Amino acid sequence: MEQKKELRRQFEEVPIEAGVYEVKNTENQKIFIGKTPNLKTLNGMKHILNMGANNNKVLQADWEHFGQDAFAFTILEVLKKSEDPSFNEKKALGQLEEKWLSDKHPFGERGYNRKPKA
Repeated sequence: MEQKKELRRQFEEVPIEAGVYEVKNTENQKIFIGKTPNLKTLNGMKHILNMGANNNKVLQADWEHFGQDAFAFTILEVLKKSEDPSFNEKKALGQLEEKWLSDKHPFGERGYNRKPKA
């Protein structure tokens, strides 16, 4: 029980970081690029996929077809926060995600993201 308490304490001490991540299907090389205000929640995304409840139906179908071992989760970039009072974390996170979407092009046959509307 003490070990469990210590692990929880260590987890809670880790600062909450926002960032952009990639989910890669190692079987067909398709990727999903996403953003989150809390990178600790990536395990929650795995749980949602295992429950069959992810909103991205194509990713969910491939998860069920290939199994969770066919997917790799990678943090692409942690958002650098600013002390500037005008800093908008949500906006900055969206811009960071756009940068990675533009770089990786995870649309159509290459990925699970929907192409942004023009």
